[in-house]
Amino acid sequence: MKIEPFLLERWMTRHETHVKFDIAESGILPLSTHDLLQFEPEDQRASTREALLHLPLGYSEARGTLALRKALASTYAAVTADQILVTTGAIEANYLLFNVLLDAGDHVIAPYPAYQQLYSVPKAIGCDVSLWRVGPETDYRYDVDALERLITPQTKLIVVNTPHNPTGAMLSPADAARVYALADSVGAWVLGDEAYRWLSVPDGDPFAPPVVEMGARGISVGTLSKPYGLPGLRIGWIAGPADVVERCWGMRDYITLSPGKLNDALACLALRHHDQIMARNRDIITTNLKAASAWMAASGEVLSWTPPRGGLLALLKYDLPVDSLTLADMLATEYSVMLAPGAAFGYEHHLRLGIGQQPDIFAAGLVEATRGLERWRAAR
Repeated sequence: MKIEPFLLERWMTRHETHVKFDIAESGILPLSTHDLLQFEPEDQRASTREALLHLPLGYSEARGTLALRKALASTYAAVTADQILVTTGAIEANYLLFNVLLDAGDHVIAPYPAYQQLYSVPKAIGCDVSLWRVGPETDYRYDVDALERLITPQTKLIVVNTPHNPTGAMLSPADAARVYALADSVGAWVLGDEAYRWLSVPDGDPFAPPVVEMGARGISVGTLSKPYGLPGLRIGWIAGPADVVERCWGMRDYITLSPGKLNDALACLALRHHDQIMARNRDIITTNLKAASAWMAASGEVLSWTPPRGGLLALLKYDLPVDSLTLADMLATEYSVMLAPGAAFGYEHHLRLGIGQQPDIFAAGLVEATRGLERWRAAR
């Protein structure tokens, strides 16, 4: 497969291990193994720790342990463990699904801007990809009328991503139902990239049900990376029809074979403490969203935005005489602060902000970003 460079990942790799203030990060503040153990009842921590320390680090069950698949299935209505395939992050789940469901010449509709994988992999397969715009021209909202105009009798797959990366747009329950009905009317699949599931914001929009709950042609992709703060575990999953999951499992034999055994065990531990982790998330999101809103209000001459309606991300539009890649590189190298360049998403004169960082680091990053922006404001 010939595939174009993944612009955002190439840019992030250049800076993310060097900066002090990463406020472009797309997930919630990562947890440590110690943090996970602290969620256990005090009288069970020692036994849980010993079980992890003595776990043989051999191969794990290829599709994920039954315990993990049952735990993930229980987060959906009427999904069984046999409808779950544990993958190496959501990125592998999406990759498997694209390669199993699609052939060259198929018509695919994907949101844009988006995590580049969602349209670049179908293009590399040879699909005809139509871009469903979700940006300034739609007031950072999903326009289902525009989607309806893109659908043809040859449409094979519609990709949805809600909450949306990078804009924080949300597909409402009613609009999500309409998207599924439109897909079903032409026999198309709906793939829900639900990486930001459970990540609500104060006064945000209601979440649509997971796509897998909408009907027989719905498939959900999930991850522990963004909502659980566990990107280093590399645990994602597919929830969908058992035959599709089986075919993805067969392809996965040629790629990563199985999840890491320790990763699987830590994922089970995290899922047991879902409510505590989500409460932690709410505190971080509430604090950082308040700080970001105040910062934007003070920067009104240069910056504007639509706050996220869900998830952790928003695009900031800036009025400065500099392209986004140059500006983002300068902020990272000279001010040690990361704001991702809008050019990586196809939107020039924008920067992506993430509100999942540790609040004191997030606040300090905003201060440093202001210093960097002031240099260009003077030039303007």
